[in-house]
Amino acid sequence: MKMKRTTTWFTTIVSLGIAAGLLLTTRTRPAFASSGQSGDIQITKECSQDTGAAGSFCTITSSNLAQIPVGTKVYYDQTVGVPAGMLDSNVVLRVGQANWAVGRCTLDGSIGAGICTFSDGVGPLTGFTGRVVVSHTGGPDYAWAGSYHFNQQAGQQ
Repeated sequence: MKMKRTTTWFTTIVSLGIAAGLLLTTRTRPAFASSGQSGDIQITKECSQDTGAAGSFCTITSSNLAQIPVGTKVYYDQTVGVPAGMLDSNVVLRVGQANWAVGRCTLDGSIGAGICTFSDGVGPLTGFTGRVVVSHTGGPDYAWAGSYHFNQQAGQQ
């Protein structure tokens, strides 16, 4: 009997230790509310501040994605015209300090259409990937329509 009671006690202690370890491990990892989230993305942006020069930007005016709120800036790293009539630029989607994503946009200036892809980010945009089709909606306004995903493994190291 003493051997069975010791084995049961030992098994209980080990089980509690494993459960506590899992709880602590889960609690110490960064928690991203958006992990595993995916869906369609619909954004409009206003580009009156986009001069075509490197460093100019557009401002998000509507968004169906909480992580990319109205007021978010899209900064362009390259100038318009390389190749001729096109924009092919690295971009930074900047919500705020320590909250941004990186990507690339290519736009045919003659028709105002193109694509943007996003490959990752930091802060609430950690693990963000997306692909949007860009369309000109008139004046300085453009629309993005596409899909996005947040990688569950991002930030969990």
